[in-house]
Amino acid sequence: MENSTKTILVVSAHAADFVWRAGGAIALYASRGYKVRILCLSYGERGESQGAWKQPGMTIERVKEIRRAESTRAAEILGAEVRFFDAGDYPLQASEETIQEMVTEFRLNQPEFVLTHAPLDPHNYDHPEASSITMRSRVYAQALGYPAPGKAIGAPPVFFFEPNQPEQCAFQPQVLLDITPVFDTKRKAMESMETQVHLWEYYTDLSKRRGSQAVRNSNRKGIKYAEAFQRPYPQVTEELA
Repeated sequence: MENSTKTILVVSAHAADFVWRAGGAIALYASRGYKVRILCLSYGERGESQGAWKQPGMTIERVKEIRRAESTRAAEILGAEVRFFDAGDYPLQASEETIQEMVTEFRLNQPEFVLTHAPLDPHNYDHPEASSITMRSRVYAQALGYPAPGKAIGAPPVFFFEPNQPEQCAFQPQVLLDITPVFDTKRKAMESMETQVHLWEYYTDLSKRRGSQAVRNSNRKGIKYAEAFQRPYPQVTEELA
């Protein structure tokens, strides 16, 4: 049975990516009554769990358990639901089954829009892979002849969230989303990611900088925090205002 509530899909390469890069957008739309479904392609068990690996006697299965718990807690704080694919980390490699499941997610949820990674990141090749998986799945989900449950989707807009080092990823902040009303929620979700404490202040500072840029580009002086996004497809509109 297809979902009747307006839904947003967020595709995250690793267990924490959605928190740092789109936690504000997730919390904002969840507060507006949208169903936000996060698809984590991996736990980030090899490349993004340094804090866990420093503990004596750590194993990869234990790291996955830690990351799953952190990510689940963060999603709950943000008001979202999360699904884990366990498709590998360093490298992330989606199987045909993963793609099939992703297409099914698109069709059954019929998302209003999609958030995922930018297609370039020389510091982490799993991120572009997640972007590619997302974009391919979206296209396949549009094809009437593709064998997957649910009806073919339309053309939901896609927004790439900001990479850790945008200047080296050809990222253009084309959209600045005001997340001021929900920033405290995002910060609480970030603090649930205890294996990456070093990123808490980094992404708090980034939200402040993007907030300052949002004020400058809108004269909306009440904005204090924002998240940046880039669009791969043109915006279709009847007005340029």
